[in-house]
Amino acid sequence: MRKLDYSGAIREAMSQEMERDERVFVYGIGVPTFSKIFGTTNGLQEKFGPERCFDTPISEDAMTGFGLGAAIRGLRPIHVHIRVDFMLLATNQLVNMVSNYIYSTGGKLSVPLVVRAVIGRGWGQGAQHSKSLFSNFTHIPGLKVIAPTTPADAKGMLTAAIRDDNPVICFEHRWLYWAEEDVPEEPYETPLGVGRILRPGKDVTIVGLSWMNVEARLAADILARRGVSVEIVDPRTLVPLDEKLIVESVARTGRCVIADCDWVNSGFSAELSALVNEKCFGRLKTPVRRIGFAHTPCPTVRELENEFYPNAKTIVRNVEEMLGLEPANLDSEDFFSHERRFRGPF
Repeated sequence: MRKLDYSGAIREAMSQEMERDERVFVYGIGVPTFSKIFGTTNGLQEKFGPERCFDTPISEDAMTGFGLGAAIRGLRPIHVHIRVDFMLLATNQLVNMVSNYIYSTGGKLSVPLVVRAVIGRGWGQGAQHSKSLFSNFTHIPGLKVIAPTTPADAKGMLTAAIRDDNPVICFEHRWLYWAEEDVPEEPYETPLGVGRILRPGKDVTIVGLSWMNVEARLAADILARRGVSVEIVDPRTLVPLDEKLIVESVARTGRCVIADCDWVNSGFSAELSALVNEKCFGRLKTPVRRIGFAHTPCPTVRELENEFYPNAKTIVRNVEEMLGLEPANLDSEDFFSHERRFRGPF
């Protein structure tokens, strides 16, 4: 064990799999350049050469089709999108080809393609550089979808994704890249489709997606000082979803807040809410609450951007209302300490 940040954990997973299996390669816009995709591809071209780590034209649809072709011919490509917003240009390949190729060939061909997609806010990057779009891809049968929160999960889950014979979308929130924790040095797999409890509790369940688990932890610390015990559930894999873990947690606490870093309208939080209401209806003490983006494009102006993005304060206020508590004075709390550690892609 040694401390490793989220960026380093992803880089190590790819490097170790490229060492283990010569069929693995990584490619995408800007992959070998000075920006190095938030450091996640730093040193890979120098170590494995330009045939296994390379830049591409700005042509997301064609490059995804290239990955599909490589995968069905026996290679194991990792395609990197530095912003999920522009992965929409690859929707034709992902929705009409990649996702159903195994099905349409009767299982004769596999598609071991990993698509890494950077999501989330930066510094005033506005509506075209700040999306998450979870539900756009979880809606499509044939795609596995993961969103690791911690460095250890990022390494283990990406390793599992690279070894998987199905196409896997890996969502990485850009504010997570600096996060550090103990990560095993040897290669290992974290099974896809298995969630985890980040923090046990008994009064309310917070189901957090990606970055919102960081905010949920801060909210849980604040609420703990008022005697409120919060359980935080990280699904980790969105498809296939560990429904049992979520249902059992909400059945214990009787309350559920779903904290998403995406739009609430028709978002993945709606799917989770439907699951909880269907499976836990008789155990719920209050209606399920969903936290996420308002139904508007992301503003660029900083003050408006801070209002647009939910954070730990949003979670605290929702839990207080659920429990009938008076709003605490939060003036002394620092809700933007995480942001100051973000250094950008360069």
